Amino acid sequence: MTTELKYLTYVTVLTAVSWVPYILNMIAVRGLMDAVGYPENPKPLAPWARRMKAAHYNSVENLAVFAALVLTAHAAGISNAAIASSATVYFWARLVHLGAYTFGVPWVRTLTFVVGFASQLCIAWHLLA
Repeated sequence: MTTELKYLTYVTVLTAVSWVPYILNMIAVRGLMDAVGYPENPKPLAPWARRMKAAHYNSVENLAVFAALVLTAHAAGISNAAIASSATVYFWARLVHLGAYTFGVPWVRTLTFVVGFASQLCIAWHLLA
């Protein structure tokens, strides 16, 4: 397995499990029945859980782009140090982004998003070059 595919797997797993903490908070705050139902006036989640939910949505949106780029590179047989490094950096940027977003760390959230975006651009550049 190439480095890019390995880090695509890591990013996918991170995205796949990042809903668990905020759902547990939803159950703790609202109770199981309201958490699985559609209450008229739901109790608000803890601020960290609201931010983590937003970070999860952002991860899902960006996973589509990252996965498409990595899988296109793989299908085209393009694998080099720049793409592998970009995939590695993307994973770590998304991990730090999730933490920074969840805990409300200004600047770090935005900077890690930009680093992840730049990683995507680097992969795209090598595909189109």
